[in-house]
Amino acid sequence: MTQNPAARIAVIVPCYRTKAQVLGVLAAIGPEVAAIYVVDDACPEETGVHVRASCLDSRVRVLINDTNLGVGGATLRGYRAALDDHMDILVKVDGDGQMDPARIPDLVRPLLRGEADYAKGNRFFSLEDLAGMPAVRLFGNSMLSLVNKMASGYWDLMDPTNGFTAMHATVARSLPFEKVANDYFFESDLLFRLATIRAVAVDVPMPASYGSAPSSLHVGRVAATFPGRYVVRTLKRIFYSYFLRDFNAGTVQLVLGTALFVFGVIFGAYHWHLSIASGVPATSGTIMLAALPVLLGGQLLIGWLNHDIANIPRRPLHLQLTQVAALQRR
Repeated sequence: MTQNPAARIAVIVPCYRTKAQVLGVLAAIGPEVAAIYVVDDACPEETGVHVRASCLDSRVRVLINDTNLGVGGATLRGYRAALDDHMDILVKVDGDGQMDPARIPDLVRPLLRGEADYAKGNRFFSLEDLAGMPAVRLFGNSMLSLVNKMASGYWDLMDPTNGFTAMHATVARSLPFEKVANDYFFESDLLFRLATIRAVAVDVPMPASYGSAPSSLHVGRVAATFPGRYVVRTLKRIFYSYFLRDFNAGTVQLVLGTALFVFGVIFGAYHWHLSIASGVPATSGTIMLAALPVLLGGQLLIGWLNHDIANIPRRPLHLQLTQVAALQRR
């Protein structure tokens, strides 16, 4: 499908302690963008007031939150404003200068061509792009990428916390914004929500710079709060995909594989404990009865994993929704 030049692109810029960087970010946003929404998230530096006084770009609209909602909450407010103004593509660019607005055309291209519903930056595409990433962030993002694949089902995506994103407005209107996480789990949670409606998400390779703006994301906070939230979303996604909305070969593999594996482990552990307590070695039959379900269950779970990887959405949702809307208007 050819690129749609008439699409109206909106850029949402959530701001918190970015007074020193935000004007440079706004100045770098190119003419392909129709509207810019600067969301001051109760910033103590009054970034929104600073933008109103200093930025002469007529595309810029400043929104100021009375209370701090978090990066996700600020972005969602910008999304709502852009949707109210009938924008077609919603791009998120952080106000701290760590994302290059000149790459917006690259980011939105898959959406304009009808190839995807959601695009996000990926700093892991080339070794050269990783040169400027701090080691702690590199390791943390690698681990988060792995668990996010399971939680979202987007096995082909990396760098889930990358905040340089673009979403088609048609798909955005289908998301339950009131359920999306408002804090730094926002990007990961958004991928989970997109997966539940079977939206097509793609990575767009791009480097990131790490400038003078301090990061509000603390490794300890992530380690303490993210794992449990990923587990919950993984269980929800599996339930939605294999029990509520569909029942397929993957469901059978998952149920039988889990049952056999758990039975084998419990049976084997119980008889191992008995043999230790009594001093009598377990018989070969007992050992086989424990080992065989573990092996068969493991093979079935591997089969389910292969099914899950192959089940990544391929047909853009916004095209389907547009076709349905066109038929309803006839």
